[in-house]
Amino acid sequence: MTDSTTDPAAGRATVVIYSGGMDSFTVLHRALREGLEVHALSFDYGQRHSRELEVATQVCRELGVPHQVVDIRAIHGLIDNSALTDASRAMPEGDYGEENLTATVVPNRNMILLSLAIAKAVNIGARRVDYGAHGGDHVLYPDCRPEFVEAMNAVAGIANFEAVELHAPYLRASKAEILAEGLAMGLDYANTWTCYLGEELACGTCGSCRERLAAFAANGAVDPIGYVKRPTPGEH
Repeated sequence: MTDSTTDPAAGRATVVIYSGGMDSFTVLHRALREGLEVHALSFDYGQRHSRELEVATQVCRELGVPHQVVDIRAIHGLIDNSALTDASRAMPEGDYGEENLTATVVPNRNMILLSLAIAKAVNIGARRVDYGAHGGDHVLYPDCRPEFVEAMNAVAGIANFEAVELHAPYLRASKAEILAEGLAMGLDYANTWTCYLGEELACGTCGSCRERLAAFAANGAVDPIGYVKRPTPGEH
């Protein structure tokens, strides 16, 4: 293992939790623009499709970024009480809201993924872990709230002899604000996948698709991916 206390290069390395979605795609490029040595980390935890993982693999290959997909499907039986991990459940439709999308919460997901990412950071001598929690997720996903991130950051500082910083640059930003920054960087969001379903085209009706489309509309931009149904702005 690299000694991060003596190797100055170690301080320029970060582990990016990279799902293949819009937010982590932007976080990945933001870290690269900082000049960091990026190690992308994706997880197969038994989610109902692998489209995001396929997109993540392709992006990292094109960028020449080291990328590891970790198979943790063995824990599927511990976290299968969610529409994102149980394909037999109907996927809720409509805008994000506590009343209709709590079915998409995967129990303790971010704590599990962050713990593994922190372990990798310590193992390779990286001093930071980046992930894409953002303000729009606070109500629906408790493990995206600032208080969770702050507590996990404190734990990451003492869980090992080598402190790791948990970096969530968009913690208080909306998806539209994240997209605005990515568009300003010239990023191509055709290289992302957001839909909760893994079909050839995005559905356009699940909460994730609707939030994505609303972000593009707020930026006066057109989403480059294809949709089965592309709602017009303001349609419910």
